[in-house]
Amino acid sequence: MGTGTGTGTGPAKPARTVTVYGAYGHTGRFVVAELRDRGFVPILAGRDADKLSALAASAPGLEVRPASIDDPASLDRALAGAAAVINCAGPFALTAAPVIEAALRAGIPYVDVAAEIEANADTFTHFADRARQAGAVIVPAMAFYGGLGDLLTTAAMGDWTTADEATIAYGLSGWYPTPGTRTAGTVSRERRSGRRVRYTNGRLEYHDTEPTLMKWPFPDPMGTKEVIGDFTMADVVTIPSHLAIPEVRTHMTTEAAGDLSSPDTPAPTPTDETGRSDQTFLVEAVVRSGGNERRAVATGQDIYAVTAPLAVEAVDRILTGRTHAVGVASAGQIFDAPDFLGALAPHITFELALDDVN
Repeated sequence: MGTGTGTGTGPAKPARTVTVYGAYGHTGRFVVAELRDRGFVPILAGRDADKLSALAASAPGLEVRPASIDDPASLDRALAGAAAVINCAGPFALTAAPVIEAALRAGIPYVDVAAEIEANADTFTHFADRARQAGAVIVPAMAFYGGLGDLLTTAAMGDWTTADEATIAYGLSGWYPTPGTRTAGTVSRERRSGRRVRYTNGRLEYHDTEPTLMKWPFPDPMGTKEVIGDFTMADVVTIPSHLAIPEVRTHMTTEAAGDLSSPDTPAPTPTDETGRSDQTFLVEAVVRSGGNERRAVATGQDIYAVTAPLAVEAVDRILTGRTHAVGVASAGQIFDAPDFLGALAPHITFELALDDVN
């Protein structure tokens, strides 16, 4: 499975070359930078050869491999010799399956940063059996949406084997969506004919009811904020894939939801030397069982930038054998959730409250 090679009598060292598909996109650039910071060698891959060349000009020494999702041979060339692939190219409804197929042919792990509910559900549905039989590792939604909420919920579960419900509340100071986010959202809405989606009674349900507004008591310093209830994100796919929780809900602060829905909201603007925007976030996962509840909280800056350490930490752990599962697996299933979250410092500050609260 491309877990690395070594020489002599010492422990094997992981291979350090990772193909980034969609390397020139907003999130892809953060992933490339994070890989380099951690000693990996990114291979720049994607559909647009000109954008790849422009990115390579700013990162001398990195190899460029254009590849089209409708050309399997080009995808094979893009992954040749790599230890793993990170797919950052949306819409994932179009890119995930072809890149996963190429990863399976190459015998290397696949990680993506998909926030599309339907695309992530497709990955579990279509590749679970094949990946398990092949001993392959496929981790979808290893990003701010889907991966982080799953890790927080898994950490909050602690020694519970079941729970009645899980709620992930997203406290964003704002949401300046990238063009890729807007395109992916359009594709998702079209796939479900404009209907809304929720996870209830142990399954995904599609409906036309209007969203509800409510108050959510975020921890300090954010405090209580108005949120849109059941503003459903990819957590409704990742969490139920391995945790026995029949009700999974996600809420979003109304200001951030308004930014996303407005066609006039600009894309993120860099405000520091790393390219991060000044957006901040507080994500709280609350798990309830009977009259008890447990909580986990993560805070940080820039939802797109923070996806990079999530994805790269995942690849590092896969390549060094720090995993609990094979096949298609979400972040909380395949990794030690509290340890993983703790390793994300200083990008994310993580707090866990396992004492049951009545």
